[in-house]
Amino acid sequence: MLSVMTRWLDPDEQQTWRAFLTASRALMETLDRELQRDAGMPHAYYEILVRLSEAPQRTLRMSELADAAGSSRSRLSHAATRLEASGWIRREDCPTDRRGQLAVLTDEGFAALRAAAPGHVAGVRRHLFDQLSPAQVDQLRRISEALADHLTGS
Repeated sequence: MLSVMTRWLDPDEQQTWRAFLTASRALMETLDRELQRDAGMPHAYYEILVRLSEAPQRTLRMSELADAAGSSRSRLSHAATRLEASGWIRREDCPTDRRGQLAVLTDEGFAALRAAAPGHVAGVRRHLFDQLSPAQVDQLRRISEALADHLTGS
């Protein structure tokens, strides 16, 4: 039988871990609450609209959109149903794959994104970047890139 030795977090690591969890959760909850209040959409929907707005012809395969937005396919499908009901996206059959579907950002969806973006960007600036020095912003970017590379296999 194999014996596995656990490398427990030392006090500094534990403090860093808890601070990271608290800060990242609080930031995302605050940004989500502000988007809900000011634009009537959760952050997850905003992310979908952004990804579509940046895509050629404002169109992505649903599977690509799920990956880009960091969402499961079932969660994206549920969100797409709500976004369609709002008139912000439409789904179309993929012309090259009968099993696939495309998500298309509508003009109404682009207008909703355009209306929401200034407030959201101001919130990101106020709650994140304005709290950090330029050196800390650079450190945060490098740390985030290292974690993203590790976790996504990039």
